Amino acid sequence: MKPLPIVDTAPPAACDSSSGPVPLRPVGAGLQPARDRLGGLPPRGSFAVVTLGCPKNLVDSERMLGLLRDDGWQLVAEPAGADFVVVNTCAFLDASRRESYGVIDEMLALKRAGQTRGVVVAGCLAEREKDGLFEKLPDLDAVIGVFSRDEVAKTAERFIGRLDEQRSVFRPAPARALDDSGRLRITPRHVAYLKISEGCDRTCTFCSIPRMRGKHATKPIEEVVREARELAADGVKELVLVAQDTTYYGIDLYGEPRLVELLTALEAVDGIEWIRLMYLYPIHFTDRLIEQIAASDKILPYLDMPLQHASDAVLKRMQRRVNRGATEELLGKLRDSIPDLVLRTTFITGFPGETREQFEELLDFTRQWRFERVGVFTYSLETDTPSSRLDGHLAEEEKAARRDELMSLQQGIAHDHAHRQVGRIRDVIIDGPSGERDDVWLGRTTADAPDIDCLVYLTAAGTGPANPLTGRILPVEVVAAAGYDLAGVPATDAP
Repeated sequence: MKPLPIVDTAPPAACDSSSGPVPLRPVGAGLQPARDRLGGLPPRGSFAVVTLGCPKNLVDSERMLGLLRDDGWQLVAEPAGADFVVVNTCAFLDASRRESYGVIDEMLALKRAGQTRGVVVAGCLAEREKDGLFEKLPDLDAVIGVFSRDEVAKTAERFIGRLDEQRSVFRPAPARALDDSGRLRITPRHVAYLKISEGCDRTCTFCSIPRMRGKHATKPIEEVVREARELAADGVKELVLVAQDTTYYGIDLYGEPRLVELLTALEAVDGIEWIRLMYLYPIHFTDRLIEQIAASDKILPYLDMPLQHASDAVLKRMQRRVNRGATEELLGKLRDSIPDLVLRTTFITGFPGETREQFEELLDFTRQWRFERVGVFTYSLETDTPSSRLDGHLAEEEKAARRDELMSLQQGIAHDHAHRQVGRIRDVIIDGPSGERDDVWLGRTTADAPDIDCLVYLTAAGTGPANPLTGRILPVEVVAAAGYDLAGVPATDAP
């Protein structure tokens, strides 16, 4: 198993490509390597991490990496041979739980073979199952809840030192968002996720996130800006803002939405060139926010807005608190106000009670609005959510058939969008070499978020290991489209 993979258990992306594993880099100019801080002493031991799930989980993993490093532990590339392994899990859907259990079983097999001394389970599966994980997996050494991640170093010291009196650590959801500074990042140096809040106050009937992540807790503007400056000092050019509900930012702390004020402060951070907004709920999307995005040189014309469905009847059963009319009014305003806007959304097919006619509404909605990026879930029966008690549950085969029909429709829309880019000059951030030829690089336009969207294959003569492009933002002429992805060449003579 590759170490520290960014495994996306979110809905399928509109594109079928991925940038793959990326190098590890520490973040924060004030953070010295553990060996230096320990006066030249060797590290106390080694550890590996496997992280699953969404970017918010990735930020938690990076925070745990930083804490373990600061405590003198050495990060290694492979779980086999490490003193212990931390598995940061996802539990959003049944499929993600199965994946988490599968990875844990692999790590426990290494332990039984004598290739690691311990396995720690952290994250959403730990929070969801709590001590019940020990009943299912008695060989586990420790379980750490979502809000106990900062105690990972103490936990490792306990079980490595054979102090078994406390094998699990759970803390209640905090009133304020956790501090994510001092991370050891596992994204490319030029890209970082920045978590601006934790938890969610929505009561969507299909979602178990509030149970695992608690109520919405805004991270104060000054703390977010401090983290952004730390990241910029380490070479970050693209900030990807993540939360459970980004447009809700500030309501719990300031009494009103403050996303506009936060973005204004982030735009002033030197070194940050792109700001990408993810997880924007359609409520609390103000005219001021739209105007700011439209006028900004840094906030990208890319909005990730999970809509889940278009039928008013289904939206009501989902308890989304928004209807199709209000959504279309917002979409029209966004399309009219923001030049070159790219909209990403996600939908659920086969929600309990969804009729064929209601699914046809979703198809018509997708044809009408031609979202550039779409991912689709099939409805997952989660026994601890209100939707599990609704009537009209559909067969898995029908849910999957509707997903495939919607994705087939969307494929044509996405391919058409890609072909319309040919001949245009687009800014492209270069993520790294393609691995095919020294002069071919993988990059992304402003329309493409890391790991979930599409790629640009840039051919640039005279480049290679001695003249790398990684981390640069270049004007690129798009010369071809192949499915979802693009091919391009530098728009200027010098790469």
